[in-house]
Amino acid sequence: MLLPTVPRTRLRSADSRWVAPGARVELLLTPYDPELDPESWGPPADCRAAVWRIDAHTPLGRVQFSAGLPECADGGYDGGQALAAITVEDEKTRLTIGGSDEEAICRAADRGEVPRRWAGLIDEVNDHSFSTWGVDYGHYQGMSWTLPPLEAGDYCELPVVASWAPAADESANTWYAVMPSPTVLLSQVTSELAKRAVTPDAH
Repeated sequence: MLLPTVPRTRLRSADSRWVAPGARVELLLTPYDPELDPESWGPPADCRAAVWRIDAHTPLGRVQFSAGLPECADGGYDGGQALAAITVEDEKTRLTIGGSDEEAICRAADRGEVPRRWAGLIDEVNDHSFSTWGVDYGHYQGMSWTLPPLEAGDYCELPVVASWAPAADESANTWYAVMPSPTVLLSQVTSELAKRAVTPDAH
């Protein structure tokens, strides 16, 4: 489980795009403080994170999830090493959505966020000719992640972060704000819960 003491939003069975037979799927939605270096960057106006957790009870050959933008939005590629991201901007607001790219998914095995054997898929990252998994940017209206196969007993935790700021504020770096791992996100949420537990609301 992501956080046993935190209310979780479970996907309805009708959302077959997200739910596969033989798996438990959890979604944690939370505010997120990217804690950017104040000497280099101003804080974004706001930041929200989602952490997906998939527990496979039977082998799953294909699991896919996505983060989309409204049809009127015109996004552009804004990824980097170990980051899959798109940014959309108008005269008022700059919005960046980011998550793990293929390299980050493989390296997450070292932190226990995805199955250990996924670390061995790193050679497929730069050769999509034989790969059946990875990130699809489509027409930059969002991103979809197709995961490597899961075996019974496997689990994986994957982050998606959205950060936005006034378009005129170049110091508010929405790109750096969308880079955390699930472990970082969950640690911050756990810390906030602990603070609330020892500091009751004043009346």
